[in-house]
Amino acid sequence: MSRLVTFGETALRVSPPDHERLETATDVSLHAEGTESSAAVAATRLGAPAVWLSKLPDSVLGKRVVAELEQQGHGLQTQVVWDEGRQGLRFVERGSDPREDVVVQDRADTALATISTEDVRMAMVQNADVFFVSGSTPAVSPTARRTTEALFRAVDDEGTRVFDLNYQPGLWSLNEARESLLNMQDSIDVLIADEADAKAVFDRDGKPRQLIHSIASEGEFEQVVITRSERGAIAWHDNVIHEQDAIDTDVVDPSGTHAAFVGGYLQQLYAAAPIDQALATATATAALAQTVPGPLPTVSEAEVEELVASVQDRGGR
Repeated sequence: MSRLVTFGETALRVSPPDHERLETATDVSLHAEGTESSAAVAATRLGAPAVWLSKLPDSVLGKRVVAELEQQGHGLQTQVVWDEGRQGLRFVERGSDPREDVVVQDRADTALATISTEDVRMAMVQNADVFFVSGSTPAVSPTARRTTEALFRAVDDEGTRVFDLNYQPGLWSLNEARESLLNMQDSIDVLIADEADAKAVFDRDGKPRQLIHSIASEGEFEQVVITRSERGAIAWHDNVIHEQDAIDTDVVDPSGTHAAFVGGYLQQLYAAAPIDQALATATATAALAQTVPGPLPTVSEAEVEELVASVQDRGGR
């Protein structure tokens, strides 16, 4: 069976309600938060058969992650190796202008830090129609980095290999992120990045069109996609630029926005959709994900299709 395969670590996000501070909060919420798992949930809910591969501690916290991802309605298949080690934690305090968000990464010595290709169902990776990893996974440890690189190279030529920069300063340095990207660059077909991440990791500046052309010319990517928050998204393919405006929403929780965009785009890659349609679907998925609490994009295919049609009817790009 052909499928979309994602690989990576999922942390537990610990957050106080509303905009309370971590240092004074007495109540917190727990949510599974990982770009690969959240993107897989979004893609599955939009109709792509997806599986998430990972390694977690055989503990109540590790099982808490899988229980949330396997909730009825997501349809996501999980393939997890249970082992020793810690469950990664990510403490998030939401700020309100001018107070910035506070993020504390507690991801040292997690179970995934020791993952090797022997822990992974290699046939599933090799035969994937679309294979996806984000930058927060190779950032976990040198071992996870080497395994990620090996998995990208193991995907058959018919498969599409997708990498999201997802640079998180609390996990590794810019130099480490750049070195890892260079090591994998010839194995990446589609590169996705937030605009700020792209500028930081590639050490580039300039307007979006200049930036995306510069990145595309440096690697042998088939597609480059840059998300621009409230300014939409831009994609490069065959030396042609495609642009998509953002969709205005009443934001309830922005935490799952980027992963939702990625998941929508992955589902469209799996369906071999045109880039303009992929951008529209990804943007609609991200917009809807902001209207529900928590980082998991609990959107529906019907909602996304209706929003895309509505925007197109209004003449939106």
